[in-house]
Amino acid sequence: MIVFMGIDIASAQVADFHQVLRDHPRYWGERDLRSLHLLALVQEFGSMCLVARAEDGIRGYVFGFVTPNGTGYVHLIATRDDARGTGLGRRMYAAFAEAAERHGARRLKAITSVENAGSIAFHRGLGFDVRIVDDYNGPGRTMAVFHRDLPLDISAP
Repeated sequence: MIVFMGIDIASAQVADFHQVLRDHPRYWGERDLRSLHLLALVQEFGSMCLVARAEDGIRGYVFGFVTPNGTGYVHLIATRDDARGTGLGRRMYAAFAEAAERHGARRLKAITSVENAGSIAFHRGLGFDVRIVDDYNGPGRTMAVFHRDLPLDISAP
């Protein structure tokens, strides 16, 4: 467990997953991304699915896993509306990167829609390279694909 600003970053539990879904608009606003939230990730890759718990609930989470080729793949990362701009997202990414390295990862990867300017800026700020890939998620589904080598140093600009 990692403590950051009085918030414990620890492995997600099934109850955390359900809490995240109940509070979905606080993380994603009007975007309905519930279909991307897969309980199987928490069930099968629990040590790679992290939540940031505080007294008032889950302030953020990151769900991912390590692929057989040594890539730590971030499937979802979100911070609650009242935790944005605090550095929590960067700290959660660092916690995920540390866990991924312990599981043999040598690089990180994530994807987002090309319209998600906030996510693109966030990942670039963490030192990720971004490529725009046509048809990445099926015909006509262009995505921004992020890569970066480990380790991840969140203190670097």
